[in-house]
Amino acid sequence: MSDRIPMTRAGYDKIKAEVAELENVQMPEIEKRIASARAEGDLKENAEYHGARESQGLLQAKINMLKSKLAGAEIVDVSTMPKDQVVFGATVKVKDLDFGDTEEFTLVGAGEEDYDVGKILVTSPLAQGLLGKKVGEKAEVEVPAGVNRFQILEIRFE
Repeated sequence: MSDRIPMTRAGYDKIKAEVAELENVQMPEIEKRIASARAEGDLKENAEYHGARESQGLLQAKINMLKSKLAGAEIVDVSTMPKDQVVFGATVKVKDLDFGDTEEFTLVGAGEEDYDVGKILVTSPLAQGLLGKKVGEKAEVEVPAGVNRFQILEIRFE
């Protein structure tokens, strides 16, 4: 896997908006809490101050992580991708060959993942195991509990 993080323009914009929110709204609120707690005096035993400083550190770490994703972003134009195989942006209907049930996954980039509705990162092990497969082909995906085996039933783009 390379350092590039595939994502759509929408995913990129979503992460960029989140960074702006964190930097311009949430960080100033924490800075106000720190200033207010500092004004109360003795900082050694000031739980409010230490809590605000910890929140500031966690928020800054999140901002740095999101900025790192943006710096490594590779905007992918889904319209130029092949339509006959599993690629970034595809919705894939698969049959689990061990249990017989069917599932759908949409391969998305950073900022667009939502595991509750089947939107999985294209960089995830499951997505990597499905990439390049065509309808009717079988895929074996290594997972910690063993190997999941799938058959590709349908590939579509929404």
